[in-house]
Amino acid sequence: MRNRTGITLFILRGLTDDPQLNVLLFIFLFLTYMLSVTGDLTIITPTLVDPHIKTPMYFFLRNFSFLELSFTTLCIPRFLYSMSTGDCTVTYNACVTQLFFGILFGASEYFLLAVMSYDCYVAICKPLHYATIMNNRVCNQLVLSCWLSGLMIIIPPLGVGLELEFCDSNVIDHFVCDASPMLEITCSDTEFIERMILASAVLTLIITLALVVLSYARIIRTILRFPSAQQRKKAFSTCSSHMIVVSMTYGTCIFIYIKPSAKEGVALNKVVSLLATSVAPVMNPFIYTLRNKQVIQAFRDTLKRTVLISEL
Repeated sequence: MRNRTGITLFILRGLTDDPQLNVLLFIFLFLTYMLSVTGDLTIITPTLVDPHIKTPMYFFLRNFSFLELSFTTLCIPRFLYSMSTGDCTVTYNACVTQLFFGILFGASEYFLLAVMSYDCYVAICKPLHYATIMNNRVCNQLVLSCWLSGLMIIIPPLGVGLELEFCDSNVIDHFVCDASPMLEITCSDTEFIERMILASAVLTLIITLALVVLSYARIIRTILRFPSAQQRKKAFSTCSSHMIVVSMTYGTCIFIYIKPSAKEGVALNKVVSLLATSVAPVMNPFIYTLRNKQVIQAFRDTLKRTVLISEL
């Protein structure tokens, strides 16, 4: 990650120059970040220690929460530091690192959502074979495949991006190191890398969305065949949280990446990125936990055990 042009420092412009609005943003982002960490740990901790919920569904949910926690931690604390100290500078290497892991976590999350949809499909459509199909080895392989897929998505455009030259401006019109605003200030020809980024985003979106839609089409078809209304209601309830999170995540992807040019819609990208890095990570764990009595009960049991151990 060596800058070829001598520019070793970037300046992140942030969201606004209004001091009062910055104070409100700081409070908002600090609270949402703390809620996000709390929510994700509420899922991660019980699914790690409670033997009653050591199932494939909670294994994937734990990995999803880890990705969410990693993604928001990559972006928000650094922005909070910039707003509190006024230091908006970031080194070239740190900027590239943030960009790399941001896309890696994001892309891996989409593939993991597709895997979670497949897990719902097996649980509802093939319940008698669920334990055999979704064994520990298969689950570990599926999660590893998600990470490798995310890595394969980011490596080609990043390899081209490292050759970009920054001649004049080093001011990034964003609060994080994102691809679009960085392409806006480069003096290199960006047509090829823009097409490569768009192709990678569309490929990720199409592959994962196709798997999600296929899984849920079969799930809905199977549920509608259930003779009992209570069975249908229970089955829909099992997958409803995942369907809500999928809708939010893919909606964000469409707004951020499906753009005709890197030089268009930077302001919109900043707003949507803010929602993706602060609001969505807060909502997702609560969507899962509030609709899942097993996770809530497991968290209570874990909390009780922790209190008892501390008292001893």
